[in-house]
Amino acid sequence: MTDAELSAWLASEAGKLLLDLQQSGALEGKALGDEGDHIANAFLCRALRENRPDDALLSEEEKDSASRLSAHRVWIVDPLDGTREYSEKRSDWAVHVALAVDGKAVAGAVALP
Repeated sequence: MTDAELSAWLASEAGKLLLDLQQSGALEGKALGDEGDHIANAFLCRALRENRPDDALLSEEEKDSASRLSAHRVWIVDPLDGTREYSEKRSDWAVHVALAVDGKAVAGAVALP
């Protein structure tokens, strides 16, 4: 799978997980947004570590590591952009997945589930 294909797949799958949670009715308000951030981030981090184990990762929901600053390849993710909108069960939220190589964006995808 190419990096572009992987980024598209990751964003789409995370979006599906988020839609399932949002539509389940199990959580409301802030709890829904917090859980959405958590499950999307966990999925993306796990999938990237499995599919691109040698690459660095920067996630809005993870503690940053200075080691990524010297990494050749860095995945940059925002597992749930628009947490407030998501928690309000609106549709204007997204999942962002991108890859930078030597500081330049080379692949990326945005899912608008």
